[in-house]
Amino acid sequence: MFAARTIQWVAAAALALTASSAMAFEPSGKVECIAPSDPGGGWDFTCRSVGNVLEELDLVPASVQTINMAGAGGGVAFAHTVSKRKGDDQLLVAASTATTTRLAQNQFPGMNADMVNWVGAVGADYGIIAVSKDSPYHNLNELMEAMKQDPRAVKFAGGSANGGWDHLKVLIAAKAAGVGNLPRIPYLSYNNGGEAMTQVIGGHVDAFTGDISEAQGFLKSGDLRVLAVLSDERLPGDLADIPTAKEQGIDAVGPNWRGFYIPAGVDDDAKQYWSDAVDKLYASDQWKQVMKSNGLMPFHPDSDKFDAFVKQQIQDIQSLSQEIGLIQ
Repeated sequence: MFAARTIQWVAAAALALTASSAMAFEPSGKVECIAPSDPGGGWDFTCRSVGNVLEELDLVPASVQTINMAGAGGGVAFAHTVSKRKGDDQLLVAASTATTTRLAQNQFPGMNADMVNWVGAVGADYGIIAVSKDSPYHNLNELMEAMKQDPRAVKFAGGSANGGWDHLKVLIAAKAAGVGNLPRIPYLSYNNGGEAMTQVIGGHVDAFTGDISEAQGFLKSGDLRVLAVLSDERLPGDLADIPTAKEQGIDAVGPNWRGFYIPAGVDDDAKQYWSDAVDKLYASDQWKQVMKSNGLMPFHPDSDKFDAFVKQQIQDIQSLSQEIGLIQ
């Protein structure tokens, strides 16, 4: 009898331990999502839209609070995460190709991609080149022809720092169009895409370089004219009227993935929880609707491959930056 009871107790304890292990981590209380920019722009969009869907899917116990932390093209948020939030398993940080671009160009002094945990991506946001509704340029070729005559003829505004991903998209398109002397193309950096677009619409800057999700509001209001989307094919739905650069004879593609990293020092079960949460979010009908409404295209590497993808993209952007003279 004693042996039987002992066996039952051991079995019950093992079952409880297994259940405990399976539920080893769940977020408790409020989750924070750092958007490395002011309100408006792609990182802010990522935090707020993902936060809403995480709440709808009951993947967080309460709310997801967006914390705007602008500065240094994402460098302030990255440094904050590395130096002050190590081990914080209640924190997500919005990231994108803009983040990997800065890392590739050593723009976060003393820091590298290994200092955080890369969780996953929730779609790709394609680059655009746009002008105000009153601009004399009506297609991408007209704009590029002006730049061929004089690389300084068109002044661009974007939400990344000089040499960042928004800047690189212009250079990629200009190089494909045959524009010479790429370093002379004027580019003005703003804290986010919303601020950059305001400058273009106000007539202070000639053209905007950013991502399609950033431009939704100004596009619907008619204040912004998108000359080209930097995708292989036209985007779906309401965005299908926007021509690609490729169909205008300029072989330029600029996808910007959107996703997250979390601090180093968190337990493996917390990393797994957030990777699984991103997987569930991406597969949900709610997120598919967000993607459709905002021009996001499918992009979701397996969680066990996302870290390798990030590291490879950093290498690729580093090579591109060296090729066009942005870094040595």
